[in-house]
Amino acid sequence: MRCVTTIKSKLLPVFRHNAAISRSFYRNHRLETHNVLSVYIKPQFPRTELPNHSLGIFSRNIRNRRQCAAITSIRLFSTKKSDRDPPNESDGEQPEDYSATLPATVVVPEVWPHVPVIAISRNPVFPRFIKLIELSNPILIDLIRRKVKLNQPYVGIFLKKTEENEAEIVQNLDDIYSVGTFAQIHEVQDLGNRLRLVIMAHRRIKIVGQILEDVAAVKPVHDDSVISGKVSRRSVLRKKSEKIPGSTEKLEKVDSESTAESPVTDKPPIEEKPLDSSESTTTSDSQPILMVEVVNVTHEKFRQTEEIKALTQELIKTIRDIISMNPLYRESLQQMLHQGQRVVDNPVYLSDLGAALTGADAQELQQVLEEMDILKRLRLSLALLKKEYELSKLQQKIGREVEEKVKQQHRKYILHEQLKVIKKELGLEKDDKDAIEEKYREKIRQKIVPKPVMDVLDEELNKLSFLESHSSEFNVTRNYLDWLTSMPWGITSPENLNLQQAVEILDEDHYGMEDIKKRILEFIAVSQLKGSTQGKILCFHGPPGVGKTSIAKSIARALNREYFRFSVGGMTDVAEIKGHRRTYVGAMPGKVIQCLKKTQTENPLVLIDEVDKIGKGHQGDPASALLEMLDPEQNANFLDHYLDVPVDLSKVLFICTANVVDTIPEPLRDRMEMIEMSGYVAEEKLAIAKQYLIPQAMRDSGLNDTHINIQDNALSSLIKYYCRESGVRNLQKHIEKIHRKVAFKVVKKEIDKIDVMSSNLPDFVGKAVFTQDRMYEITPPGVVMGLAWTAMGGSTLFIETAIRKPTSPKKMEGTFESTGHLGDIMKESIHIAMTVAKNFLKQEDPSNTFLYDSHIHLHVPEGATPKDGPSAGVTIATALISLAKSQAIRQNVAMTGELSLTGKVLPVGGIKEKTIAAKRVDVKCIILPEENKKDYNDLPKYITDGLEKDKRLQLFAMTKQFLIFIFHLNDQHLCLVNMSLHENIALDIVYAKTDIFNDNGLLS
Repeated sequence: MRCVTTIKSKLLPVFRHNAAISRSFYRNHRLETHNVLSVYIKPQFPRTELPNHSLGIFSRNIRNRRQCAAITSIRLFSTKKSDRDPPNESDGEQPEDYSATLPATVVVPEVWPHVPVIAISRNPVFPRFIKLIELSNPILIDLIRRKVKLNQPYVGIFLKKTEENEAEIVQNLDDIYSVGTFAQIHEVQDLGNRLRLVIMAHRRIKIVGQILEDVAAVKPVHDDSVISGKVSRRSVLRKKSEKIPGSTEKLEKVDSESTAESPVTDKPPIEEKPLDSSESTTTSDSQPILMVEVVNVTHEKFRQTEEIKALTQELIKTIRDIISMNPLYRESLQQMLHQGQRVVDNPVYLSDLGAALTGADAQELQQVLEEMDILKRLRLSLALLKKEYELSKLQQKIGREVEEKVKQQHRKYILHEQLKVIKKELGLEKDDKDAIEEKYREKIRQKIVPKPVMDVLDEELNKLSFLESHSSEFNVTRNYLDWLTSMPWGITSPENLNLQQAVEILDEDHYGMEDIKKRILEFIAVSQLKGSTQGKILCFHGPPGVGKTSIAKSIARALNREYFRFSVGGMTDVAEIKGHRRTYVGAMPGKVIQCLKKTQTENPLVLIDEVDKIGKGHQGDPASALLEMLDPEQNANFLDHYLDVPVDLSKVLFICTANVVDTIPEPLRDRMEMIEMSGYVAEEKLAIAKQYLIPQAMRDSGLNDTHINIQDNALSSLIKYYCRESGVRNLQKHIEKIHRKVAFKVVKKEIDKIDVMSSNLPDFVGKAVFTQDRMYEITPPGVVMGLAWTAMGGSTLFIETAIRKPTSPKKMEGTFESTGHLGDIMKESIHIAMTVAKNFLKQEDPSNTFLYDSHIHLHVPEGATPKDGPSAGVTIATALISLAKSQAIRQNVAMTGELSLTGKVLPVGGIKEKTIAAKRVDVKCIILPEENKKDYNDLPKYITDGLEKDKRLQLFAMTKQFLIFIFHLNDQHLCLVNMSLHENIALDIVYAKTDIFNDNGLLS
């Protein structure tokens, strides 16, 4: 129905907004009469706001006159056919039995080509559905305000392609889907900086182009402009380049009658020319998209076939199933449906209703919105409803399971509470706090708790009775009481004071280690005489793999003490030793308190491993925290930060282990009794392998004597050519490797028994690592073998000297260069040795100026290994003298000793390790400083066995005889030396006197 109202007046009529439109929609009344749509009528409308008469929406001809403006006609619209209504009988495609009475739509124009763009997320808006939209962008808010004031409350609702896009204004048409819905604004709530809209979608539309307009021109039009008849003209440019190609949907044709009824005015409408690029102030790249040109999109014509009816019935059945399962869907459906609507016979609306009812993905809902084939649209909607139905069933199942669990737990809780009340009334059970207090007092009843600790316990128990069981302070106090009552107050384990039994246990577990075993036996003897035991602090230091950690466990077994071990290597937090404050979350005591709680005795054996590798950080110095714990005068009242009560550690036997004592802080080292553990010689390694390593490897691999037999020559070759380190850890790895390979052969039934000999040893452990004993079998002039000490044990070290370039004939001063990754101390020792050698040659042979004129290069081999220390002074001086005299020293000689600038020989350390290293490479003579004679005499018998000194040779080491011995000088004593070497001893020990030069200037 079309209503034409003709108004002729010199005054401009302004029709106010009427709420009849909204009421007509909500009550769903048909507009059978000429209902006037109230609009604001302006003297002149911009093209983007009121389309011209050629589009068939408003047909008018406005005469521009000087004094007045007359409106000749206003075309208003009521209910018309839309894409939601099925075709009528005139189309020839609708069956005769179709008699559905569709509800009337709100009076909206059939064609409205220019609409503002509102981009939404998550779900598209289907026709005949209402949505609440809130806008906050000021540009878009001004545009909507102006449209509403001009009585053009129409917008286009389009879905964003990505949910991450939160912008309200569209910057590019590619950001939104091209198919959306044409909607009418029913209610506007202006909140200042926000705008809340209630919109009603009517039909599907498709974007065909972008309309560019000046953003600065988007301002609301005031009433005074209407009165004066002056409305600013805005630039409008239609962007032809952004037409969306490939559109195959049928577009709704404009009613041809709309233009026929428009009376022709005197003047033709003014055509607006498009702006040139030079006149435009904004471009499409920088200007946001506010208005777009759209066309109506209608579905394809369809018939009410049996398939469509079946799909419709299945849709209705699925919706009923969903509603019966979840009442929330019933409320949603009631809001979507209107009074008097019959959707059963309307598959178009039913497909939209089914899709809108689901919570499917935005892409799936958009696919339903864009589908123009009703049959396909019904199938898509039905698939979404089925998926929603299955999801509802799963949610209902999970809800029932959770509800059942909650009911059971609630029932148990009620029964437990009732049981507590019944027991309390009958006197069968006390309150929880009373039970907790009784438990703590029972734990300390059999212990001898010191009075300061008992006072703290009573105070904490009293505080616990006033705290609520659900408070955080209650749990903190309860944990503190757990630790206090778990400590072994006054509990000690009985010790073994039987010396013979202790010796058997120590010898059973370890070979050698006479110093440590002797010290433990002394400790047992003192305890036996005294009648009580006291704690001690011992420190075992030596190279890795010699058994420092394992001997501590054996000592604990020999003393019948509980054993506890913790490592401080890399520790940087002092709280690991002293504990945390109770106020911290997750606070706990230090390692020593944890040890006492675990061992449940006050006299355990505590092994503090790797004490030389303790760290230091911003959380404190753990080495300083160990001072109180390892001090015999203070550890009787050790105070932990967590317990905050004195704890007696005087009965604890502390054993520390370290590889190098130099890195241990001096105050900490002063509190410990240092016991050195040297490396093993080949004979010791052979005994350890036969007594301990091979039986253990056989047990671990499941072999026995009938499967494998490792001969002594194989073990000797393994020690000599594969495992030259000071410890036996590498030897243990090779022995385990041999047993694994034998076990593999036995399982494959290749052999029954294998004899491992020196000849077939490479078949099990590979090629030899050390192919020669030493670098020089015969030392040339300028080369001397020295002895060095490292954390891994002793080793031999060659000093090489050579002429770098020929001596200049002009008698210029020579140069000196040293290489070999040397440290600062060793570089200084080289300079001292050079000065001593020059002074010696100047006194003995003034004509020999070799060290003054020559260009000498000194090198210490294995340049990748850092070397430092002063003990090579005598070796360097001997090498320089040998090079200057062009005479090699006697073979099979190794020496060590520090040299002063005036030629005095100073004592050095590591005599045992250096002697073992010399024996390892078959050295027959060792030259030591005179003051190290006591260290040699203290060497164990298994090292000095067969190395008896010759008294005649000892006399030669004091003055000139030293040079005679070193350089094989033609002297009467040489015969005695050679005779002693070949007849009496296997290894000579020569002592260098404190003064390396005698009165005659000879090297001593």
